[in-house]
Amino acid sequence: MNSPSQKPKGDMRWLTTSLLFFLGWVFMYADRTILSPVQGVIREEFMLSNAEVGLISSIFFIIYTAIQIPSGLLGDRFGRTKLILFGFIIFGAATALTGVVSTFMMLIMVRIMAGFGEGFYYGPQYAVSSDSTPPRFRALGYAIINSGQAVGITLGLIGSSYISFELGLGWRVTFMVYAIPTIVIGFLIYFLVKDGTQAQTVANAKTEAGSLASIFEVLGNRQLATIFFISFCSVYGFFVMVTWLPLYLADARNIPLSETGIFASLVAWTSVPAALGFARISDKLHSRKPLLLTLIPLAICSIVSLILVEEWNLVIASLVAYGLVGKLACDPLLLALISDHAPKDKLSTVYGLYNCIAMVGAILAPYVTGWLRDSTTNWNSGFYFAAGLLVLGWLAALTLKSKPTVQYPL
Repeated sequence: MNSPSQKPKGDMRWLTTSLLFFLGWVFMYADRTILSPVQGVIREEFMLSNAEVGLISSIFFIIYTAIQIPSGLLGDRFGRTKLILFGFIIFGAATALTGVVSTFMMLIMVRIMAGFGEGFYYGPQYAVSSDSTPPRFRALGYAIINSGQAVGITLGLIGSSYISFELGLGWRVTFMVYAIPTIVIGFLIYFLVKDGTQAQTVANAKTEAGSLASIFEVLGNRQLATIFFISFCSVYGFFVMVTWLPLYLADARNIPLSETGIFASLVAWTSVPAALGFARISDKLHSRKPLLLTLIPLAICSIVSLILVEEWNLVIASLVAYGLVGKLACDPLLLALISDHAPKDKLSTVYGLYNCIAMVGAILAPYVTGWLRDSTTNWNSGFYFAAGLLVLGWLAALTLKSKPTVQYPL
């Protein structure tokens, strides 16, 4: 028994685990956003349409999404950190290879390889963190982990802009620079993160949790299915911003390519304090729904205002506003909702399915937005479509239950 002056071991382990998974997201999102500031250069080099440029990201997310359910099932059955290391080695190698491609088809192939490797992270990672994080810190833990996405976006956008344009080294060098630390992070997670506190539960549930039957059980849970849909809508809007914002700023706002990464990264780094703050509030309230119903309408307004305002200061304000209330701020709340209601022996499966459905938005957003840009010759339709999906997400959030099934300690 712990003495009153001692904290349970899990209290510190959850923070260590969160920080390592934070680093995992840093390099994963850096890899995803390196392309964004240099899409114009790639478009010219390979003589592509905007739809074909969007296909580079869409094909990545098609493969990434296809791996989500298998990775969740495999994580619950065979071990989560083993799967994470396997994925990091593959995606780190793909990141390096992206820097040496010479044709459009080669670029497509290495992005397929990257999507395959990154697909083994999401479900196993959030299952481990859910196991190790006390319920009273759960949303905060997810916010710390997800902050790595914001840092990675900033690192990818600014690093790509600086290396490619300021240093004049070209768009390929950034990928090769980021490849080595990516693989190192995979090994750190494998050796330093405990594979969850539910190891015995996982071992006993191999025949049930790691099966297709568990997928249908999860989809039959109305609460979880609603959360999945909200995340799909949120992710679609986010990847419109992540994928196309630099080129939109260059084409529609006449911002130099060397500066687009800096301005686009406003969305990412302004989201960090917001996500941490909203997560802590939701943990204190023991409820996620009120914040979601507040944040989603504000995100809709920020996306619409981005294309409507004329003054540059208001454009900046719209980007900051989306960072404060958009997908990255909502993610910890949605992830905590999953943990509040998901069966503990199926956590990898649940998170894998959650991300699979959400990532359909990431698949569609780059290509659909590029196609709308080609079809209408302006950017407005793509952003309006993203805002419309968020309206549907907000309507779905109205049906969520307010009380979690987990009993929070005082």
